[in-house]
Amino acid sequence: MKGRSGGTRLLAVVRHAESIENATKYTGFYQDPRPWTGPAAHALSRELVGLTPRGFRQCQWLRAALEGFVGRAPYVYSSPYRRARDTAELALPGLDIDITELLCEQHYGDATYMTRRQLFALYPGTELDRRSRKHLWTPPGEDGESLAVGVVRRATAFVDSLGGTAAPVVVAMTHHTAILGLRSVLERRPMTDLVDEARVRKTPNAGVLIYERRGGGFRHAGSVEQEW
Repeated sequence: MKGRSGGTRLLAVVRHAESIENATKYTGFYQDPRPWTGPAAHALSRELVGLTPRGFRQCQWLRAALEGFVGRAPYVYSSPYRRARDTAELALPGLDIDITELLCEQHYGDATYMTRRQLFALYPGTELDRRSRKHLWTPPGEDGESLAVGVVRRATAFVDSLGGTAAPVVVAMTHHTAILGLRSVLERRPMTDLVDEARVRKTPNAGVLIYERRGGGFRHAGSVEQEW
């Protein structure tokens, strides 16, 4: 890993710019019945879903906004999902990008791109948790992971990796669900509170959360998002 010893002092957590999935969620990818298998749907989400024209404009905005917070040479981590990689490459051109599975979207397993009606019809045992205990809901299938366990475990591993030899200034390009996990770890808040907040308002596409190291942990130092 590149960087100097002493640990990361400043961390910018960024949600990727608007993707085709974000813009056409209920008219494009979520069909009932779903035309793809679970693994095929996950591969589609991970490898093929790119940015919208609005997303490209958000990347232009991010380029200037991030420079104001993290300078011109932060160490950049990104989820391997195409929409995150594309955002990192366009918003932070010319910089090396460290691709890490720790920043992945929540893995929805066999439920990827499945409507709620179809999900509850095929897996009725998941309905209670999905509706009222979302942090505990584990999507069906071998790779499904819950927010409170799987996503938080990855978020914890990522934050732990920022100590020691990590670069002093880091950008983490990631997804809504991973941001919930990172916030739970960085802000030391229960996932239930964050899920409740997200039901009202999510971190927007291209939204930036800034954290500064204070003592043995990080402190939320501010947020910025584009005004449209």
